[in-house]
Amino acid sequence: MKYRIDSNDVVLVVGTGLSGVGAVHLLHHMGAQIILLEQNEEAQEEAIRKKLDPEDAQAPCVVIGALPKEIIDKLTLVVLSPAVPMDIPLVEDLRSRGLPIFSEIELAYCQEQGTILGITGTNGKTTTTTLTGEIMKAWTERLRGQLAGEEEQPEVFVVGNIGYSYAGVADRTHARSFSVAEISSFQLEGIHAFHPAVSAILNITPDHLNRHKTMENYTAIKERITLNQTKEDVCVLNYEDAALRSFADSCPASVVFFSSAHRLDDGFYLDGETICRVRNKEVQTLMNIHDMRLVGICNVENVMAAMAVTEAAGVPMDLILEVIHDFPPVEHRIEYSGTVNGVDYYNDSKATNPDAAIQGIRAMSRPTILIGGGYDKKNTYDEWIEAFDGKVRELVLIGQTKEAIAECARRHGFTAITFCDTFEECMQHCCETAQPGEAVLLSPACASWGMFPNYEERGRQFKEFVKKVGAEASQKAAD
Repeated sequence: MKYRIDSNDVVLVVGTGLSGVGAVHLLHHMGAQIILLEQNEEAQEEAIRKKLDPEDAQAPCVVIGALPKEIIDKLTLVVLSPAVPMDIPLVEDLRSRGLPIFSEIELAYCQEQGTILGITGTNGKTTTTTLTGEIMKAWTERLRGQLAGEEEQPEVFVVGNIGYSYAGVADRTHARSFSVAEISSFQLEGIHAFHPAVSAILNITPDHLNRHKTMENYTAIKERITLNQTKEDVCVLNYEDAALRSFADSCPASVVFFSSAHRLDDGFYLDGETICRVRNKEVQTLMNIHDMRLVGICNVENVMAAMAVTEAAGVPMDLILEVIHDFPPVEHRIEYSGTVNGVDYYNDSKATNPDAAIQGIRAMSRPTILIGGGYDKKNTYDEWIEAFDGKVRELVLIGQTKEAIAECARRHGFTAITFCDTFEECMQHCCETAQPGEAVLLSPACASWGMFPNYEERGRQFKEFVKKVGAEASQKAAD
């Protein structure tokens, strides 16, 4: 049952980033009393209020640093931003007092009026969520033509870990709206009543173990997306993931599989270069993978997942295929960034863990100089190194993990390694070293923190450098 929030509630919002700002907006709309906590003692209240929407700026009581006991005693609910761990002393204390601990998506669900399509997994979430959102937008556009004159028109909100606060738009949802949500493990930790009509778990591979501690715990958290689903709902699962194949037996929703390596008796699968749909033993040929703009097996899996999710949401297959045909690669995910002096450059900055980076390597079809390294999330790199498979000519390492990655690479017999202290030095080296007919791939297998504020900025700087080098090459040729 959804938690009902009103003017009697005193709600603590922990964190002043995107999720915190969205939570304040929704709580203000719902009439709650809001305490906004920023634990960084160097933060300034004026700067925090400037992050909020103008109509919300004066709504919360802003607290910086420690939370006074007199405020704690008044609280009725706590909303955590994804970056705030569930096991820090503050949260443990609040939980011990019997206070409900919500993630932002649980708060948003309190106000959700439409249909939720929720997508999680270690890798592929952003591409699958974006594609699903585009398909749903095309579907609602078609529906609007059929419902002309109706007061309430179909609408789509693409939200969550993709960079748009779910709480920030939840007050605009209605009976004919669809919320397509990319949901991280951090957000799933704090759900209670959250109930998507269609969910998808794309894959589960080691990631964020510095926070979740064990793979068993991480897997269980990902599976929480189905917590409140029933057999009337649908859960889309990757047949190639052993943990998810096993989970299908206990999944509370009706399962639809997709597979890139097996012909299924029911679901979506890849047969050679053709995506097929089989149902009641009848096989339907859907499309050749070369008829879409996305590249790599990882993206074939993302496409099949989006097909399964949107078909379960009622979208006709002809429209699904039409959108997929024209859908461009998502920024920072195996994104072609230009060719300079015969060298192709690919920005895969969103590959923030080894499994995602493996997909980047698999998508390469030529000798590759690979840029890796970054923030240490306590992952291991053996499978990533093994996936080099003769494609990687040189590994250029940056960031906190460079020594650990180099040690792992040497254990596997790979010694063509270069260390760089700065990203600019790294890019300069790659540009000078790469030969015509080769590729330079930024696919770090690590988070960006420590050198960059986020993976988007890392990818942006990569593309800017390629653009600059390209302009210099063109000028030299003109001279």
